[in-house]
Amino acid sequence: LNPYANRWKCGDQTDAIKHSLQRAAIDYSMHISDKRGHATELARMAVEIGHLPVIAIGGDGTLNEVVNGIFQAKSRNTDLMSPLATIPMGTCNDLATMLDIPSELDASIELIKSGSTRSIDVGTANGHYFVNNAAIGLETEVALQNDRIKSIGGVLRYIVAAVLTIMKRPMWQAEISWDNGHYKGSLTLVSVGNSKRTGGVFYMTPNAIPDDGKLDFIYAPALTRAHLFRLLPKTIKGTHISESAVYEHRTTRLTIRTDPATSIQTDGEISVSETTEIEFNVIPKSLSIFAPQK
Repeated sequence: LNPYANRWKCGDQTDAIKHSLQRAAIDYSMHISDKRGHATELARMAVEIGHLPVIAIGGDGTLNEVVNGIFQAKSRNTDLMSPLATIPMGTCNDLATMLDIPSELDASIELIKSGSTRSIDVGTANGHYFVNNAAIGLETEVALQNDRIKSIGGVLRYIVAAVLTIMKRPMWQAEISWDNGHYKGSLTLVSVGNSKRTGGVFYMTPNAIPDDGKLDFIYAPALTRAHLFRLLPKTIKGTHISESAVYEHRTTRLTIRTDPATSIQTDGEISVSETTEIEFNVIPKSLSIFAPQK
């Protein structure tokens, strides 16, 4: 459990979570993460000693850390079975929403108890695993700005962070290669989706399918502030992909070189602070997650 998720609201519900698990007659051991990266350590240890399934309680960032712990354990022992469950209590809960995992506490626990699972793809970005979304360029600057905002909560914080980042108008020169394509030129953003939504409201990759063995991605060259502000509300509906300046593709791999360096965002968190060489890959249907059947 990540007590900080949704600005400490998850931690405030610790007793309610325990009572709900007990009412459902689920035998559990709860561990509280106390710093960034701690949930990865806890999940890796749980898988290695066979305390399964692992239940991630928090938001998309918590889910990301737990997935990385699971796959670190699996890399040491490929025979490990490591199903994942989540009780979504973060700010956005993008992946849980896209997989129809209930946000209500008792309902999410009943789903776990039902045993219903589905297999989804997992992406990698420079060796860091992600399950929902990853990005370089503009989105990473939004993630950094979001971390700096303390006075605003909820999804509104992400929207304000996006507006402030657009005002700065960051841009790069880049070379991008994917399964059947190549681009070289100016760059504003690259957004890579295993599912459709990120940041609670932004459908950056609206056609992404989490179990098709591919990653959807969009990119756009350097754009004016006015153009970026026109695009921003369209990302909420996913209609930005019809713009001539936005390019959408589906691929199993994606390599990018940038100048200057960029951070890498995975599931809403900065996983690499600065790099000029980025590689995205997909591991098809490699994660079993408790979710309703399609």
